Formats: sequence, structure tokens, C-alpha cells
Amino acid sequence: MIHAWSPVSPCGPGCLPKPGSLRRAGAHRVVLRLTGAAGLMLLGVGLAVVLAVLRGPLRTVLVKSWFRALLRAFGVRFVVRGERSADGGLVVTNHVSWLDVVALMAVHPMRLLAKTELRSWPVVGPLAARVGTLYIDRHRLSALPEAVRTVADALREGSLVGAFPEGTTWCGLASGTYRPAVFQAAVDAGVPVRPVALRFTTASGAPTTVAAFVGEATLLESVLAVARVRGLVVELSVLPELDAAAIGDRRELARRAERAVAAITEPDGPEEPHLAEPRRVAA
Repeated sequence: MIHAWSPVSPCGPGCLPKPGSLRRAGAHRVVLRLTGAAGLMLLGVGLAVVLAVLRGPLRTVLVKSWFRALLRAFGVRFVVRGERSADGGLVVTNHVSWLDVVALMAVHPMRLLAKTELRSWPVVGPLAARVGTLYIDRHRLSALPEAVRTVADALREGSLVGAFPEGTTWCGLASGTYRPAVFQAAVDAGVPVRPVALRFTTASGAPTTVAAFVGEATLLESVLAVARVRGLVVELSVLPELDAAAIGDRRELARRAERAVAAITEPDGPEEPHLAEPRRVAA
């Protein structure tokens, strides 16, 4: 059943690039990318087992390294802007692709608030579980209050929790309204909200929707689309944090976070806030 916690994105196949509009990787390169990704998946199975018993900084390094390697395997260049913090808090970002999860985890492993379907994703699902992913059934409105309490408890414990408040994927050129529910967890826990903006561009810097996981596309179809494109860049911008305790209102927090992210992601949006020079993390 569709309800307020189960928003529907209008983005679909019509939002994706037209055939021939992007540079495509040669067949041999696509094969190499998929082979490399498959090898990492096999390695990830063993990593998921290791993470069950491993603690401390080495655990963080291994998780980040695996996700960065996955970006490299697909030929994706990864650029991070802004000052990162490993302290606890609520990270909120726009939702475009399965690559969003990869990019966030490549910067710093965090506990994601994710849809239950993530459990079934090959290797990424088990790895996400090992780092403490929190799941929400978006088709059950009755599950929402308990999810908010669970997130608040994790935040009180000092965890870094990531969430996609749009509730579903958009194409990246268009975006959805940030739902306020998850921001209540930050208010209850008295922790900062850290907006993050994700942009997907070509090598020339032009925005692209090629990585968008929208419409009726399967995960495999979306993975193949990423593997076939040349020069895909993922830009992750860490924006100034919002003081949830001082603001105190979940709807105002949602509005401010949404505006901050839109300033980066919308081509005709307002001027970008000042950020540090980009750092190339993976190529």
C-alpha cells in the first residue's frame, strides 16, 4: 500500500540518457570491469566473515578500502569535497543510485537506514549488515515509529547513521522532498545532522543521469549501465552540519538539509556554498 512513508518518484526510463549521447566503454573494458567487480564480490564474502569478529581502526580501513576498490573496478572516479568527520551524527543525502551506498561507505563506514531489500543485494547486503545497517520496511507505516526509536538509540550510542530522506531514488537532476521522520531521531538524540550531496557527472563535468536506479530497472540492468559508460564521476560534497538540538524541529531540519543539498545537485540551483578543494579518492 502506498502511503506517506512510501513516496513514489516520477523518474523513469525517460530521465536516462538517450542512446549514443554518452561515451561508451569498449566491450573488452566492460568485461574487465565486470570481472574485477565479480572478484571483489568473492573477496567481499570473506570480508563479511572477518568483520563479524574484527573491531577497531583496521575494520574501518578494510571496509573503506573494499568500497573504494569497487568504485575503481567500475571505472568510476570518486571526488570528495568538504571536511569529513568520523564523529557520531545523522548523515542525510539525496538518493540516486546503488552507487550512493558505495560512495558513503567509501568515505566512512556508517550504519545505514535502508530498505529491507538491501538485505538481498549480493555481498553488499551482507557487508552492510556487518557494519550495523538499520532496516525499515517502507511499505509498513506502523514500522516507522520503531525505526525512528532505533535510529535515535544508535545515535545516542555515538554511531554515525546514514539515511536517504527522499524515501526513494530520483534521477539526480530532479529530487524529492525530504521526509522529516528520520530527523526526529537526531532531535531526540541531540546530535548534529550532516547533509551530504551526491552528484554524478561525465568526465567533462556535465551532470548525467546514467547511474540513476529508477523506474522498473533491475539492479543488474543498473550495474551494466554503469559498467558500459566511460568517464563517470561521483562527487560527494560534505556540507556544513545542522545543530538538531538548537533547531529542535524535524520539519525545519528536513527543509534546511534539502535546500543545502539542492544547492549542489540542481543545475540551476543557487550558488554553491564554499567547500574545500576536491580530493580524488578513487579513480
